[in-house]
Amino acid sequence: MAQHPAIAPERVAVITGAASGIGLAAAKRFAELGMKVCLADLEGETLQRSAVDVARVAGKPENVLAVATDVSRLEAVESLKEKVYAAFGEVALLMNNAGTEGGGQMFGDPQRWHSIIETNLWGVINGVHVFAPAMMDQKSPCAIINTGSKQGITTPPGNTAYNISKAGVKVFTEALAHDLRNRPDCQVSAHLLIPGFVYTGFTKARGITERPAGAWEPEQVVDFLLPALERNDFYVLCPDNETTREMDEKRVRWAAEDLIENRPPLSRWHPDYKEAFAKVMEG
Repeated sequence: MAQHPAIAPERVAVITGAASGIGLAAAKRFAELGMKVCLADLEGETLQRSAVDVARVAGKPENVLAVATDVSRLEAVESLKEKVYAAFGEVALLMNNAGTEGGGQMFGDPQRWHSIIETNLWGVINGVHVFAPAMMDQKSPCAIINTGSKQGITTPPGNTAYNISKAGVKVFTEALAHDLRNRPDCQVSAHLLIPGFVYTGFTKARGITERPAGAWEPEQVVDFLLPALERNDFYVLCPDNETTREMDEKRVRWAAEDLIENRPPLSRWHPDYKEAFAKVMEG
C-alpha cells in the first residue's frame, strides 16, 4: 500500500500518549512499516511494557525509544526532542496524541479544568512549537498529526473542559496547516485525526470491561488514518460501528447552522428542536 512519504523504513516517528490506545496502535504499525519509533507518555510501567511490545514488533530493539514525558510541560517536551534527535537524528512524523478526559463540567473542579486543557491543548501546542521548526529545517517530507475529537466540533453538553480543549486543537491544527502550506519549499504536512467511538483506556476507566459493539478498536483508527495520510487529507474523520460518515456530516452541519439560523446554542439538545433534528437525521 502506498504511504505518505514521511512513513518509510528507517525514518522516525514520535508519538505522545503512546503507552496505550490509539497511540500504542500507531507505534506498533509504524514499527511494522520499518520506522524507528519513540514512545512518549507519563512515566510508569505501562510505558516500559509498551516499548517492549513495540520493540518486539520492530524486530530491532535499538529502533525503539521510550521517553517519560508530561506534554503539558514545555521543558519536558524540549527534553523529549533532545533525546529523540540524539538517538535518531531526525523526526519524520510527529503524532501529538496524548490526552485526558473526565470531569470538566461547567462548574467542576478548577484543577481538573487546568489538567484537561494543559494536556489536551497545550500538549499539542508544545509538541508543534518544539518539533516543527526542526522538522521543517530537515528539508524532507514530514507529517504532524494532532488528535482531535468530534466533541471539539459539535461540542455536546456535559464535558465542557474536554470540548474546549479539543476545539482548540482543531483551530490550532487548521492554522498550522495554513502556515505550513504558505511557507516556500516546506515539506511538512499537518493533519487532524478525529476518532469516533474507540475502545481505549478512557472507555475502560468508565467501568466498561468489554468492547461495546459500536466501538472501533484502536487498530481500526490507524488503518483508517494511513490511507488518509497518503491522500494528504487534512480532516481524518473516522466513522465507527454505530456512526457513519453521513451521520457525522449531518451533526456537524446542524451545529454550524445554529449560528447561521440564529438558533439557541447546542440546539441539537434543545427540546424545541428535538423533532427538527430527528427529521434531519432520518434524512
